[in-house]
Parts: sequence; C-alpha cells; structure tokens
Amino acid sequence: MKAFMDDNFLLQNKVSEQLYHDYAVHQPIIDYHCHLNPQEIYEDKRFNNLTEIWLNGDHYKWRAMRANGISEPLVTGGPGISDYDRFSAWTKTVPTTIGNPLYHWSHLELRRYFGIELTINEKNGPVIWQKANEVLRSESFSVRQLIRDQRVRVICTTDDPTDTLEFHEGIKEVKDFDCAVLPTFRPDKALEIRRDTFLPWVRKLEHAAGIPIVGYEQFLAAINNRMEHFAKVGCKISDHALDQVHYVEATLDEASVVFSKALNGQTLTLEEEQKYKTYTFIHLGKRYAKLGWTMQLHIHASRNNNSRMFNLSGPDTGFDSIHDGQLAYPLTKLLDGIEASGGLPQTILYSLNPKDYYVLGTLMGSFQDGNTPGKIQLGSAWWFNDTKDGMLEQMNALANLGLLSRFIGMLTDSRSFLSYTRHEYFRRILCNMLGEWVVRGEVPHDMELLGGMVEGICYKNAKNYFEF
Repeated sequence: MKAFMDDNFLLQNKVSEQLYHDYAVHQPIIDYHCHLNPQEIYEDKRFNNLTEIWLNGDHYKWRAMRANGISEPLVTGGPGISDYDRFSAWTKTVPTTIGNPLYHWSHLELRRYFGIELTINEKNGPVIWQKANEVLRSESFSVRQLIRDQRVRVICTTDDPTDTLEFHEGIKEVKDFDCAVLPTFRPDKALEIRRDTFLPWVRKLEHAAGIPIVGYEQFLAAINNRMEHFAKVGCKISDHALDQVHYVEATLDEASVVFSKALNGQTLTLEEEQKYKTYTFIHLGKRYAKLGWTMQLHIHASRNNNSRMFNLSGPDTGFDSIHDGQLAYPLTKLLDGIEASGGLPQTILYSLNPKDYYVLGTLMGSFQDGNTPGKIQLGSAWWFNDTKDGMLEQMNALANLGLLSRFIGMLTDSRSFLSYTRHEYFRRILCNMLGEWVVRGEVPHDMELLGGMVEGICYKNAKNYFEF
C-alpha cells in the first residue's frame, strides 16, 4: 500500500516515476489561459488569511460546498460570517470530496505553498489555519513571489477589448520579476448583439478607441484599433466563448444593416443575430491571422443556469454546466470561412462536452497546414473535464486522432493564484499514461524519446507554438 500523496503520487510504475522526476518536474510553467487579475500581480498582493487566497473566487470549491449542504453565506460570504467560518465549512466539506479532484488539489495546495501535510478535516482545521496564516504573514509570501517560486514564465490573462491594459504595462517595469504577464483579447461582448449589455459596451469601445461609432464599418475599425493596442502590449492570443456555435452566411451590407438596427434600439431576429455573428467572427479570425495571434475557441458551456442565484451572486459563481448543442457543421463552416478569406490563424479548440472530442479531433486535421507543427490544437481538458479521467480522455482522443507529441499541454483557467498545482497534477497523469503504455509493450522503453515528449508537452511545445 502506497502512502497518501507521496513523491510518486499517481505514478504507478518505474517508467512513470522516471519520466516525471527526470523530465517533467523541473519544467517551468506557461499558463496561456487564465482569469487572474493583473492588478493584483502589479500590486504584488498579499493575503490576510487562508480563506482569501484559498476560497475567494474559487467556484469549484463553492459548488462542492453547496452540494455538501453548506449555506450560501458560508460559501461566498455574508453578514456576520467570518473568514474562519468559511474556512471551517470547507474543512468540513473536503473529506466528502474523495473521488473528486478537489480532494487532491486542496491537499496539493496546502503542501506546495504552505508546507502543510496534514489531512484536511475539521479536526485538523485549527492547526492548518494557524500554520497557513503564519506563512501568509511572512515577508516572503506575496503574489509575485508565489509566481516566482512556481517557476511560471508566462501568464496570459483574459481581457476585454476596452481594457486600458495599464497593469500589464506596469508589470513590464517591475524589476526582478521575469514572468511575462500578457493580455488576451476576449471580444465576447462585441458579438452578443442581442443582449442588453451590447449598446453600453459599444460606447465603451468608442471611448477606448477614440473612434465615433455611427455604423458597422466604424465599429470594425474600433475593434481593429483595440487589437493593435493589445498587440503593442504583447498580446499573442485571442479567446472566444462560443457557448453555442452558429453559422449563417452574410455579406458586409447585411451585417451593417443588422448593426444599424441594434444601434437604433430595434429588436433583432435570431437569424439577424447569427448573420452578424458569422460575419464579425470571420472578420476577427482574419485579423488574428494577420497579427500572428492564436485563436482560442471555448465551446459548449451552459452558463448561469440558476436565474435566482445569478440575480443574487452574478456570473462565474458556480452555476454553469455542459451544453450539448450542434457543433460539427457550424464550426466547420466558420473555420472554412476564415481559411477561404485569407488563412486561418493558429487555433485551439476546447469543448466542455467530451462527446465533442472526436468531432474536434478530426476537424482540426482538416485545417493543419503542413507548415506549423500542431497549428490546430485539441485544447486541454477544460473546466469540468480537468479531472484525472477527463485529462486521460482528452489525451487519448488526441493521440488517436492527431499528434499527442505536439500537444501544448495544460493551463489553469483559474482565478486563483494557488492553481499552479494543476500543472503538477496534469504532469503526473501524463507521465503515468506514457509509463503504462511502456509497461504494456505498446511503445518502446526509449527514455530519450519519451522524455523529450514529456518536456515538450509540459513546456517546450507551448513556448514554441506561441513564440514566447
């Protein structure tokens, strides 16, 4: 019987152990998609207690607490609820998460950042609270020092086109901090033309770009202006939340008419919305290719399902799920529309629904260009899929349908500075998978070959792919 979470945690044979300890563990981290706040990095934020850094903003943990019967004030905070009360509620919940990656992640977070190897439960809670808070109060613990300690070389945040990017620019001037913190262009609000947020956002865009927006062509010019600004600050990646994928062919004139109707407050039909989205998305894709950016598509999330809790708590608080809409036809047509208009940018295809892996895995093969290795990627197991089984399913699908050796690896997709342990979790799972293939005689026991593959997937492939 192995000890709980020892040095060979998740590594089930000697080949896996060698791959992890000799090739994976020392690789730096490129976190090319996350939701960290760049202002907190610039200001080198410090935390008052464990709850602030461990529970605030972590909707993974919040969902588990609700499922364990923890009342909402103890989950997200409320009048009369202390941070220790919320911490205690989490220690009560952790023992019930066995089988969920939260059990492993939470213990890894305590071990790697705070040196605490106690099992998390109510009994050990007071000691964990005391020891972790002592570490947080020390001079050596701050956001930037945490990033240094985890050997993070690149962080790509998620940023609205109207953002000033002042904190990204400020971080560049920070001495003794060798992690590049780069913006990612996320124009979701530019596409959601039927939402109440659209017109106010257009006015923000107008102000940010300094271009009066009286029609669609000025709107596109303003978007292009913001892309240029992002590029100057170091942006290399765009991102889209395509919760549902649509394709309806449209001309510039048709998209212009739809935009003008929206600008005048007129009601749009679903077909008009889809025409606008199709034309605008293809325009964006063409611009990304010209800028040399990579385009990320995050597909099939069903967001804010619980309207009562959305009204109370807002978005990104743990009330989302997997969507199961049509994918193959509209996505193929969108990618082909960009390709036919001048060339598809490097593209990463993620789906929250694992049933889509074979659709995406075969679709990406249709757009590889014979020039850029792994130009179209099957993105890492995302959100509800970044479990042990979910990561294995995504990597096996990629191996079956494409080139696992060209995979650009893991990301955190997180708002928490403690989430870098997910890279360790992924690396252990990867090394064990390859080790098991060796043990079964499915691949040669060639450590130079497999070790290079591990180094690539953990770090080097992403470094080369994004040209960081």
